[in-house]
Amino acid sequence: MAAQKTGLGRGLDALLDPYSVSVEEQVKSGAGILTVNVRDIDTNALQPRKQFEETSLNELAESIRVHGIVQPLIVKQKGSRFMIIAGERRFRAARLAGLSEVPVLVADYDEAQIHEVSLIENIQRENLNPIEEAAAIRFLMKQHDMTQEEVSGRLGKSRPAIANALRLLQLPERVIDLLKSGALSAGHGRTLAGLTDNVQIEQLAKECIEREYSVRTLEERIKALSEKKKAVISAKKDKPRLPAELASLEESFRESLGTKVSLAGTNTRGRITIEYFSREDLERVFEKISGKE
Repeated sequence: MAAQKTGLGRGLDALLDPYSVSVEEQVKSGAGILTVNVRDIDTNALQPRKQFEETSLNELAESIRVHGIVQPLIVKQKGSRFMIIAGERRFRAARLAGLSEVPVLVADYDEAQIHEVSLIENIQRENLNPIEEAAAIRFLMKQHDMTQEEVSGRLGKSRPAIANALRLLQLPERVIDLLKSGALSAGHGRTLAGLTDNVQIEQLAKECIEREYSVRTLEERIKALSEKKKAVISAKKDKPRLPAELASLEESFRESLGTKVSLAGTNTRGRITIEYFSREDLERVFEKISGKE
């Protein structure tokens, strides 16, 4: 079915900055709001959102059955077809609701603008999971050669919020999957992203799920582990240094026995610790000490 112009009023004069154009101006230019058959509309492969929550989609579909689509989809015309720039969730819900036609607003954007508008709409409506949002922000920065400060201004988010979102992409793949699925929240992810040991990060992520940690509990757990580690390091640093004569003797023991030897004490009293790392190693050290070599 051919696209038809509709009259949806004059309230769509600021769809998505910085590409907003009033409906009146679009109508004058011949690119107003149209009614388009859903079979003539294609989704955008570069759409930042990759997952659509089924329950939420069904709720929107029910709302559309009752009230219709209040805000039109933003599309780009390609020959006789239309590609969605913004509004894929509304499009999917409309099809679930059984609509054969949907209102669209045609915009002549280039590929970079299309991705930016898709990103802005999804982030502003909080439709992306944390990893989708972070990946879309990173793509936007690379595609447009933007700094975090510039992206911050464009998306209406603070620069620290942008930085924290991007840090999620540095997490281990297993943890990223947990964020994608919703098993971990963005808050959990940001807290774990402050760590550097991937093994520890994965262990704590597992703990979070098994013990149902809140973000606050996770922060306290990490703080406790950090304090324990500092205490161990401090204890090692507090170990008294050997006098030069004993330090030299300790090194001689190591060379003679061919294994790790530690001396602790003074010139008049102390202890010797000899380490071995296999049965054969133990027998070799014994033979050296007993003189049976």
